[in-house]
Amino acid sequence: MKEEHIQAVRDFNRFFAGVIGLLDKTYLNSAYSLAEARVLRELLIQPNQTANAILTTLSLDKGYLSRILESFEKKKIIIKKKSAQDGRAIHLSLTPLGKKEILRIDADANKQVEQAFFHLTEKEYELVIKSMDTIKKMLSKS
Repeated sequence: MKEEHIQAVRDFNRFFAGVIGLLDKTYLNSAYSLAEARVLRELLIQPNQTANAILTTLSLDKGYLSRILESFEKKKIIIKKKSAQDGRAIHLSLTPLGKKEILRIDADANKQVEQAFFHLTEKEYELVIKSMDTIKKMLSKS
């Protein structure tokens, strides 16, 4: 890969990180980091997951996820339940408070996207979406 291509990708990453606030201390002015919000979202999408399933999906460090889950349990936003099939496995679920938190974060994320792209025409918006889809497909080859 040419140096200029590397720099172009890095420049875009810095730009987009700023657009969506990835460098902020918390995600979307919530009480959660981006990683914590992603864990909550995984539990919303797929209730009763194990920590190992989340580790695989999000590629997080095991110790980091453990600290996140411990914090969530203290805040009463998740519950842990031993598996009936395998006593070693623990299933994680959102509490009503946890579900309320991630639904609020999701709503804020949707607003953020709308604000970031509001100035585009419908044709430009479709081009951006098509380009993002192309990037996903091309990077998924590896």
